[in-house]
Amino acid sequence: MSTTLPSPNAALVPGTVVLDEQVEARGPWSAVVAAGDVLTIVDLDGNQAVDCLLYAAADTSVRYSASVTIAEQRSIILTTGSVLRADTGLPLMTVVADEVGVHDTIGGACSQEANTLRYGQHTREQHACVENFLIEGSRWGLGKRDLVSNINWFMNVPVDPDGALGIVDGLSSPGKRVALRAEVDTLVLVSNCPQVNNPCNGFNPTPVRMIVTTPEDAS
Repeated sequence: MSTTLPSPNAALVPGTVVLDEQVEARGPWSAVVAAGDVLTIVDLDGNQAVDCLLYAAADTSVRYSASVTIAEQRSIILTTGSVLRADTGLPLMTVVADEVGVHDTIGGACSQEANTLRYGQHTREQHACVENFLIEGSRWGLGKRDLVSNINWFMNVPVDPDGALGIVDGLSSPGKRVALRAEVDTLVLVSNCPQVNNPCNGFNPTPVRMIVTTPEDAS
């Protein structure tokens, strides 16, 4: 049964809670967020990257596009007001509130292959975000060919003047949140990033909280 939204450290947009779950460190998560509902992602311990993919629930061939989103907003950074668009240009979700101000669109998702290339053969068997996406995506009939460039909530990827990318400590802290309103029924896939070879998680993956609310002013 739905309950009235509790207070501190919960959803950024007041409303009735329809889902409230914790994603364990390194783990996957997914849900369909109904059009008009708001998903709040809570960085419980701070400095935890949350890799994310979006699909139109009615047709998963319509999925988040980093290139279309970046081109439309003319910025590689996501924050309040950013519209997360599909490859067709369709708005899937909109960032309606943000306590951090910088979220990444270009850093990609870690994989076993990428870990090996970047950090050495000894990392080959480490579980990674691509594996989380494949595990969770299989519940919705999605496979490797359905994976596209992803969003990295709370992840800080500065771009140097020469175009080089850095992966550095995040700007988030314990309890910081970002809220996303679904513009259509949207399938959200998450990998609560297991990466321990760079600072995106402070070398220590931690849990996050996913809260879906129906706003108080929704008809």
